[in-house]
Amino acid sequence: MSGKRTPFYNLHKSLNAKMTDFAGFEMPVQYPSGIMKEHEAVRTGVGVFDVSHMGEFEITGPDRNAFAQRVTCNDVGAMGDGQAQYSAILTEEGTFVDDCLVYRFDDKIMMVVNASNIEKDWEVIVGKKSGINVRLRNISDDVGLLAVQGPKAEELLQSITKTNLSRIKYYHFDTGKIGGVDCFISRTGYTGEDGFELYFRPADAEVLGSTLIGHGRGEPIGLGARDSLRLEAGYALYGNDIDDTVNPYEAGLGWIVKLDKGAPFTGRAALEAVKRAGPKRKLVGFKTTEKGSIPRHGYDVYLKGTKVDTVRSGGFGPSVGDAIGTTYLPSHSVDPGVEIEIDCRGKKVKAEVVKMPFYKDGSAKKG
Repeated sequence: MSGKRTPFYNLHKSLNAKMTDFAGFEMPVQYPSGIMKEHEAVRTGVGVFDVSHMGEFEITGPDRNAFAQRVTCNDVGAMGDGQAQYSAILTEEGTFVDDCLVYRFDDKIMMVVNASNIEKDWEVIVGKKSGINVRLRNISDDVGLLAVQGPKAEELLQSITKTNLSRIKYYHFDTGKIGGVDCFISRTGYTGEDGFELYFRPADAEVLGSTLIGHGRGEPIGLGARDSLRLEAGYALYGNDIDDTVNPYEAGLGWIVKLDKGAPFTGRAALEAVKRAGPKRKLVGFKTTEKGSIPRHGYDVYLKGTKVDTVRSGGFGPSVGDAIGTTYLPSHSVDPGVEIEIDCRGKKVKAEVVKMPFYKDGSAKKG
């Protein structure tokens, strides 16, 4: 491998992580305990994920909020300082350039984007700057990021910070020191559990990593468990469940589209048409009804003998005890109980549509 490395690369190697290429980065796919144990650690205790490969863009200047309204489909104007928002950057056709998080500070906006899309997203955003008074900076290489997730995440972090974490509501953030390291602390995550994402200077990564991981504190978690956790929680993955052929209404993400926010945004006209007519297909969750076969990304999906799509995300859900996945079905055939078939390496395996999320017992705070 010869990809980029996050500031935690040496820590991953010292923990004997199995490394893989992911979005151009050398990332840990699992540690010696294995994916199942890592998954369980997040569901029952606390796990720590290196997500420093994600991209961050900073928007400053007097028109920063108006610019963010232009380039994302959710309503930045509905946010107060110290809030985060799930949103998307869209094409003119109303499909996904990328999904993203938007953070509103008192003096800036920060957007967090997927690692595989950093260059593409940056080009799109810079291309929309004309005629508006903002300064744009791609700060991706200047930001380290750890996700601390699980029912004991707050307890772990509170033991090494003076910031009152119980006051940080879901999708809100604050600044403070974690283990002596300056961070901004966001109550967000990608696992279906309560937890935090910590943003900090890469130079502080070694100190923060050694403070949070091991020694009876957080378990290190790789990409394998990250994927099984987010799939159980019903969170979309760019490149699988959403991409530039999919619009938010099809993906079950119509709630992030604010057509009436009073500001034009890219893709708005196309999405108004989709909403009027209704999407022709929708993303659904399914579970197999035959044991022994695991649906994987790219496997063909059949409805009444006709191929209708492929498995978008798939795998075994350790917390639900079933093989699960997502796919797109015609809008008239998306109710729970609808029967489909998955071509698992030449064997047609029966499955049925189920309501998402697959895992409903997490403790992500909605306060």
